[in-house]
Amino acid sequence: MVKRIRFLHNLMLISIILFAITGCKKPQPNIILINIDDMGWRDVGFMGSEFYETPNIDKLAAGGIVFTNAYASAANCAPSRACLMSGQWTPRHGIYTVGTSERGKSKDRKFIPTKNLTTLPDEMITIAEVLQDAGYRTCHAGKWHLGADPRDQGFGVNIGGTNHGHPSSYYPPYGNVPLDAPNGEYLTDLVMELAIEFVKEAATGPFFLYYSPYAVHTPIHPVDSLLHKYEGKKSWMGQQNAKYATMIDNLDRNIGDLLSILEMNGIFNNTLIIFTSDNGGHFGVTKQKPLRAGKGSYYEGGIREPLAITWKGKIEAGRQSDEPVTNIDIYPTILEAAGLKKVLKEPGFTTLDGISLLPHLTRNRKIQERNLFWHFPIYLESYDPENKETRDTLFRTRPGTVVRKGEWKLHQYFEDGGLELYNLREDIGERVNLVDTNPKKTQELLFLLEEWRESTGAPVPTELNPEYIPPF
Repeated sequence: MVKRIRFLHNLMLISIILFAITGCKKPQPNIILINIDDMGWRDVGFMGSEFYETPNIDKLAAGGIVFTNAYASAANCAPSRACLMSGQWTPRHGIYTVGTSERGKSKDRKFIPTKNLTTLPDEMITIAEVLQDAGYRTCHAGKWHLGADPRDQGFGVNIGGTNHGHPSSYYPPYGNVPLDAPNGEYLTDLVMELAIEFVKEAATGPFFLYYSPYAVHTPIHPVDSLLHKYEGKKSWMGQQNAKYATMIDNLDRNIGDLLSILEMNGIFNNTLIIFTSDNGGHFGVTKQKPLRAGKGSYYEGGIREPLAITWKGKIEAGRQSDEPVTNIDIYPTILEAAGLKKVLKEPGFTTLDGISLLPHLTRNRKIQERNLFWHFPIYLESYDPENKETRDTLFRTRPGTVVRKGEWKLHQYFEDGGLELYNLREDIGERVNLVDTNPKKTQELLFLLEEWRESTGAPVPTELNPEYIPPF
């Protein structure tokens, strides 16, 4: 805690000096980070969906760069959001899931799972804290899920954020979302209305808006006025849920309203906009074919996300990148875009596990190959026993670690020592396990996993569960 206070004090002094030096130069950009809840890789038009209609989001994506190999750093919401806000892999902050790590039936769990944190530790320095201390006005709008109040971790304004992961209802009263609906607003509409009020007030900049709507997480509460567009519409690649489609449609309209306000206030050109999602789509609601499985799984359907980044005049429009990137890259990217790259080298600053994408975004520099990791030392029960896409029908994920290196991806599972090796360039659906046919690559990636776990202090469960009943 003392270390964090000292660092933030130093950062404030640095910000004053930077302002004195650069005050006559171009202003710092506004930053909008859009993090949709449970939106899958193909749940938007710019990623190919022919069922969901997202014209505003597609226009935003067309104005910048689209990443086809973008990942969340975890397969469910709380850990992914903790990684995003801290810029760190999961073992560093200890949030692995929502609530307790003892998910599913005890008799089906071979190991005692690692204890899980449900609040982002106070010593973590969030993106918002750095920007706030550098003079940015900061606003969180929507789902927080990392503590009681985002104002405790760098946000000056909080619109509806608590430690709850989803609303009781999208129609008022919202239950566990502390917002009043004076005109009976649908929750997604109200959150955006209030976010737009913040943007109007902060238009002189610089400001940081973290727009994180509860949508499109369950409960699936349709926007009734939009149902006629999707009922009876031809399904596409397993996407056919009309009620869910209305939630995406409504979300798209709200993002369109935000973009219009930026244009009307003359600040669109000086605003860096990042659009992504926190984890894969809910497999019982939407599909991401040809990706395997969905939310909660460490197959591609659970962690690969839509990602588009726009900054007019800085990022060339209409670009596509196949470079593997992850949401922990967003933190250093934002800092560099805000002119705060030097902060990364300050004594006491937090460890950032990602890299800045800015050189790739603005100068098309190639990203050097690096390894991406996912660590999950706990259990996450299945919500669909008929789902044949996961490794077994009882759990979406059992304890294990995953690494991607280039086109290769290795899964390691601790309970049975299971290994799965896939070449994503040839088998994006992860159907053909190459462990036996390519033992050399398997051992290479297994060594990387073990080395990474040691370097990050990643816990591996080994204590046997006395209540475990082995399957026949």
